[in-house]
Amino acid sequence: EPPHTGRLALYLLGLRATCPTPRPHRSLVTWLKYYLEEDWTGSRQHGHPLTNYYQYGLGVLALCVHHKRVREEVVQRLLTAQHHGRLRHGGNAVDTEAVAALAFTCLEQKRLVGTELAAELRAAVHRASSSMAEAQEPDGVIGNIYSTPWALQVFLATGMCQTEPAFGKAMAALLENLEAFSTAATMAQVLPVLHGHSYLDVASMHCQEEPGRSQGRRDWGQHWCPHRDGWVSLVLWWLLTDTLTPLNMAPLAEVPGNKTVQLVVECPLPWCYDLKLYDHLVPVPASASLLDVLQAAAELEPRDFRFHTQETSQGPFLSQVLGLEARQEKRNYWQLLSAPDSPLEMGIADYRPRDEEILILRLSEW
Repeated sequence: EPPHTGRLALYLLGLRATCPTPRPHRSLVTWLKYYLEEDWTGSRQHGHPLTNYYQYGLGVLALCVHHKRVREEVVQRLLTAQHHGRLRHGGNAVDTEAVAALAFTCLEQKRLVGTELAAELRAAVHRASSSMAEAQEPDGVIGNIYSTPWALQVFLATGMCQTEPAFGKAMAALLENLEAFSTAATMAQVLPVLHGHSYLDVASMHCQEEPGRSQGRRDWGQHWCPHRDGWVSLVLWWLLTDTLTPLNMAPLAEVPGNKTVQLVVECPLPWCYDLKLYDHLVPVPASASLLDVLQAAAELEPRDFRFHTQETSQGPFLSQVLGLEARQEKRNYWQLLSAPDSPLEMGIADYRPRDEEILILRLSEW
């Protein structure tokens, strides 16, 4: 089983933001260092981490936020991957580049690396920032709506929010699409940005004890980039984080009528016996999600179509179709496309296909 680098890194970032006492998380930090070393060893043997560069970068970032030094060889592996463009291969390139840039910025700002390596990291962050600005779409989105908060965190962490024109356009796009961030994982990415902060600021928070609370109020560090919609950010921040009332997400509105979706399963990999493994029209209610389409296909033709999902913090993840499993160790995944080649920006439970839309499930490598 691959190391749990990314999952533990996210947990430790969240834990640091709650102002914990040192004891409960010391062993978790030790485990993260172990997982990161396992990933580093795997990258030496296979040319890539046992997990992926996104998780690898998260591991470096989380350790830095906890003020833990990372061996320079471990950092150099991520730096080399960024220099040779390997972070742009597979998955969401903006997410991976942004996580790496945040890790590099943290290491430099906290002076956890030597002078020579710090200069290399600064140059790498500049390259990543320029790349993300160039990747901005006309509507302001960078990569897709879910990767936009990661890019904005980089601009905030480096102070480029005051000089980079892409920042204002991306922030406006984010505020127009807040309804897309409906899971705990996506909210965790967007909330610091709405308050003008990045994950790096977690490392410099000052925890102060308050009467009536077991945890002190979090006084953020010095990074802050006000923007024209700053009051909206503050209201959203306090509504979502300073109350103990859970958010009640409104259910998707019912749409009357029916629709028909063409469902296609492709496997372009060399070991598949055919490119197109499944191609059928699936009738579903007009309000059906992609997950509903998959379930309807399985009910209509249980012998011809079957699939499995795994629950994740961002909703169900498509793990197996027609007996073909997407496995991290094989470095493949089920890519969700709207024909002919447009990646879906939502998960299977959130995306609502249009009537007569052609949806492609394509087993792809990263």
